[in-house]
Amino acid sequence: MSEVSEKTNRLVGRNSARRPLELAIKALLFACAGVAILTTIGIVFSLIFETLRFFGRVHFLDFLFGLHWSPQSAFEGAGSTGSDVDNSIVFGAIPLFAGTLLITLVAMCVAAPIGLMSAIYLSDYAHPKFRKVAKPILEILAGVPTVVYGFFAALTVAPAIRGFGENLGLTVSSESALAAGLVMGIMIIPFVSSLSDDVINAVPQSLRDGSAGMGATKSETIRKVVLPAALPGIVSAMMLAISRAVGETMIVVMAAGLAANLTINPLEAVTTVTVQIVTLLVGDQEFDSAKTLAAFALGLTLFFITLTLNFIALRVVNKYREQYD
Repeated sequence: MSEVSEKTNRLVGRNSARRPLELAIKALLFACAGVAILTTIGIVFSLIFETLRFFGRVHFLDFLFGLHWSPQSAFEGAGSTGSDVDNSIVFGAIPLFAGTLLITLVAMCVAAPIGLMSAIYLSDYAHPKFRKVAKPILEILAGVPTVVYGFFAALTVAPAIRGFGENLGLTVSSESALAAGLVMGIMIIPFVSSLSDDVINAVPQSLRDGSAGMGATKSETIRKVVLPAALPGIVSAMMLAISRAVGETMIVVMAAGLAANLTINPLEAVTTVTVQIVTLLVGDQEFDSAKTLAAFALGLTLFFITLTLNFIALRVVNKYREQYD
């Protein structure tokens, strides 16, 4: 009886000694989560504050729906109060959003099919030895610096597209959305492929076995069973790739240029929101001018666009996850 009580006392002592450590770890984790949340809130409020200052000089409708972007044309020493007509004319952001959408669309047309098909092959068709070698090689693309992709786009891809277009009688700019989009698509292939491969491998083998037992071929099993079951993860991979493409700057600067052209022609030079943010904040700038404050307005708008895309993706994920869980 004494031995039992002694063991009980030891267990109670150990539990009492663990509680302070667990509380300390819990407090540390809470503090880290709080820092992350407060940092995000601080960034958002700083963007909102500076954006409101910008909209005090430029009407937000002129900014969101204006068709001409030329902040360099804004005259120096604009009044600190009130709205300025010239500013409203030159701060139209539609060409930036159109250029961002065009380059992202070209990039996803390259990355989505190649990345998804390579993930399907590596997960269901490739020999384990080949998969063991091919997947790390594919993921090396994600580790290549973006400036290297930019040089490749500017020195190799853009001249090749221009020469090919001239042979066909087309007018191709030396810097084009097509060149930037193609190289950007190559860059984000690993994001789609690696994540999709992990998601497809996570689909239970019992689903595949059940489909095979019903007489379905491997391709039919992949199309009608595996891909629908893995759809939430695939959508998440696509959204991550889109976010990566939207936030890319170096490739766009070197391959697509800085011209804010409102066009849907991928053979012409365009620019993106992130490139213009960098351009507006480079060098010695006066943070009281409409030209500099425009960078914060672009950043806040891009934040809400990304938030909307994530919300849509979350709805799709929840819809199909409920169906297959």
